[in-house]
Amino acid sequence: MLKTALTFGETELPADPFAAFEIWLREAESTELNDPNAMSLASVDADGLPDVRTVLLKGVDARGFVFYTNFESRKGEELLGQRKAALLFHWKSRRRQVRVRGTVETVSDAEADAYFQTRARVSRLGAWASQQSRPLASREELEQRVAELDRRFPGDDIPRPPHWSGLRVIPVQFEFWQDGAFRLHDSYRLLKDESGEWAATRLNP
Repeated sequence: MLKTALTFGETELPADPFAAFEIWLREAESTELNDPNAMSLASVDADGLPDVRTVLLKGVDARGFVFYTNFESRKGEELLGQRKAALLFHWKSRRRQVRVRGTVETVSDAEADAYFQTRARVSRLGAWASQQSRPLASREELEQRVAELDRRFPGDDIPRPPHWSGLRVIPVQFEFWQDGAFRLHDSYRLLKDESGEWAATRLNP
C-alpha cells in the first residue's frame, strides 16, 4: 500500500490538477491490469435522478476530459440535456482515486472524426449498428445489423454516424484521494480562485 503523505504544490504533486492527474494516470498504467483509463461517469435525468456507468477516457488536456458515445443513448440524452457530469477514477492497485465535477460540452466534428478513424473497423460498424440503451430482441438481431453494415461499407472508409460523437467534461472541481494507514487517508479538493489559479484544500478523511 502507498502510505506516503499526499501534498499539492510542494514536493509530491504539482499544483496544477491536470498535471497531477497525468502523473497518477501514467503511474496507474504500469500497475492496473485492465483499463487504467476507465472512469465512472455520473449524470442526472430531467427529474434529477442520478445515473452512473463506466466509460473509457479517450483524451485529457487543459480543456477537460473527453469520452465518446451515442448521443441517442440514455447517458447522451442526460448529459446533453443537463450539461453537467461527475467522473471518478479508481485505481485499486495504487490505492488512489480522483473525482471530477464539471460542465459538459460537445467536441468538434474534427476531433470526433479523427478519433472515430482510430477505432477498429468492427467497432466503427458497431457505432452504426447499436441503438444504445434501447431494447434489443436478441443478440442475433445485433449481429445481423453488423453484417448488413459490413456489406454496406465493404472497405475501410466508414463515416462517423451523425448521432455518435464526443463529450468533454470541463472541471470546476477536482478531488484527489490516497489511501492512508488506519483509514487516515489523504484527500485534497482543488477549486479555481478568482485569479484563475487552482487552490488546494486538505480535507478530513
